[in-house]
Amino acid sequence: MRFVSLKRSMRFSDWLYQLRASCDLTIYCAVRLVRYFNRGFEVDMTLPDPEESKDFINRISSKTIIMRHIIFFIVTGSVLFLNSCKNNYTPRPRGYFRISFPEKTYKPLSIPFPCFFRIPDYSSPGPDPLNPDQPYWITIDVPANNAQIHLSYKKINDNLNTYIEESRTLAYKHSQKASAIDEQIFLNPSKRVYGTIYNIKGNAASPMQFYLTDSIKHFLRGSLYIKEIPNSDSLQPVISFLTQDVLELIKSTEWKKNK
Repeated sequence: MRFVSLKRSMRFSDWLYQLRASCDLTIYCAVRLVRYFNRGFEVDMTLPDPEESKDFINRISSKTIIMRHIIFFIVTGSVLFLNSCKNNYTPRPRGYFRISFPEKTYKPLSIPFPCFFRIPDYSSPGPDPLNPDQPYWITIDVPANNAQIHLSYKKINDNLNTYIEESRTLAYKHSQKASAIDEQIFLNPSKRVYGTIYNIKGNAASPMQFYLTDSIKHFLRGSLYIKEIPNSDSLQPVISFLTQDVLELIKSTEWKKNK
């Protein structure tokens, strides 16, 4: 189904007709006002000489012509002003700086950890500075994009549902700023890796979170953070770029047998 707009621009002939009608109406109203105020008054006039009468008529005619010109310009200006108010202007969208990204290449995680996965070459892993007493809580820094991937590993001890609910609660804490949260199930039966990915839309501090588990022994939770003022418009290229790295980490995850 297609909708066709019926709005059309005013033709010049229509505009000229309205202008002439406005002038005639203004002059008519002025004449009526003069007659109204002069009504009921008797004026004793003596007829002037023919030469004086001709002079008088010429002066009156010239004044009438001047008044008609003044009224014409006033009405013309009013019509043009009213028509100019109907124009629709579309503001330019806000522009942002272009961001250059490096070529995507990956390397294995180089620090001790209970599972194996690949991380970007332009990132550097290290212990979580806020939780130094947790040996399996690490932070993967991406300095070029001022971003971090936080990872925390826990062993399951009949508390898998508790860990899953904690991960879901932490993801949905961003719902106040998020415009939507999409959940995506991840399954890799050959490596016994299962989990859920939370794609958080809008101006949230963390655009992506996830958890992975084998449902028996291992539980890994991760979250992507960009250390900038949340603005989905300006940060969208960075989010799209880093989301691919998080997905590569998830797809390459394998549990180490001796852990």
